Amino acid sequence: MSYVVVFPTIFSKNKISQLILNIRKILKIKNQEFKSVKSDDGVILVDANDPVFASSAISLLFGIEKIVIARQIKNDFQAIISEITFIGGNLLLKGEKFLVRVEGTSKGFVTKDVEIAATSGIIEKKLNLGATPGTDGNYDKLLYTYLTKNNAYISIFSDKGRGGIPYQSQNKKTVCAIYDEISAVSCFETVKQGYDTRIIVCYRQKSELMNLAKIINQIMPILVQSEIDLEFFHLKIKPTGLRNYLIFIKSVLEIMLQYQDTRISLALSPLIFSSDLIDDSLIRVFEKNKIPLIPLAGIDSNLFDDLKEMGLERNMKKIEKMASMHSSEVPAFSKKEVELAMKTRKKISIMLGSNNVHDILDSLENH
Repeated sequence: MSYVVVFPTIFSKNKISQLILNIRKILKIKNQEFKSVKSDDGVILVDANDPVFASSAISLLFGIEKIVIARQIKNDFQAIISEITFIGGNLLLKGEKFLVRVEGTSKGFVTKDVEIAATSGIIEKKLNLGATPGTDGNYDKLLYTYLTKNNAYISIFSDKGRGGIPYQSQNKKTVCAIYDEISAVSCFETVKQGYDTRIIVCYRQKSELMNLAKIINQIMPILVQSEIDLEFFHLKIKPTGLRNYLIFIKSVLEIMLQYQDTRISLALSPLIFSSDLIDDSLIRVFEKNKIPLIPLAGIDSNLFDDLKEMGLERNMKKIEKMASMHSSEVPAFSKKEVELAMKTRKKISIMLGSNNVHDILDSLENH
């Protein structure tokens, strides 16, 4: 029988209950039927009707190092060797180099002995394939097995997780504004760091809405909610020029400060914006007795990794252009435009589905 085995990140090992809750939620949102989601010696075991589609849904979550679809057997030396040999032989193609890796809790044997015995077994049974052992740095297929106290999980398929910690594990509501690519990455990182995120969207002209809707569509699935509330604000600030952009950023902050939530997520990377602008924004947040977060602090080229992970590779040029801008000016926000923008507030609710972009645009049009 095949299970989905979820490996928490090192930072999530003390947050497994929240991760289990999120796994249950995402499976229900994606209409994936399952019998149980439970812990087994530090890993999470998911008994799903369709392990392939279930693992695909689970891969959207934060707090996961890797996801494995695996056969479960008893933690027994001979049984493990036999199963690795059988599965490995079926997975290997002609001439492939393979690596047997066994980790976890062994009972009366050394994991290295299992690796050696299973490797020999595969070579012996699959001579006609010409499959040969590889090394840590040179192999075509990894035959991975994880041992818990009572069970062994022999991998059929594995995928890398998104890292971070489980969404909402911080148990703190945070306001996050999306208005361009870098703010989207900042919001992505806010969720990745476990904050319960309220999303508002700010734009300067209607022509920006299509691109913003596409960006939001990449953020929505990671919020682990079937229905997501979004609030839109129209700031009539000129869309050209660096100074106007900085005024826009400062004005967006003022809108965020109108909310009751005590935490404000600032899309300000020290690699892009001046320390004067960042310091001024932090002081402003503290003046309002709120707590600022800077999710992009310490992140450099990871910005581009996040864009790829969000499926926004086409937007990389915009971030590269922003990275080359330079200004030590700290303009004031536009009080008039903030007051006018508050009157344009539109709140919409979107049911997570396959037509999110059109649903967002249609809801705004019909609001």
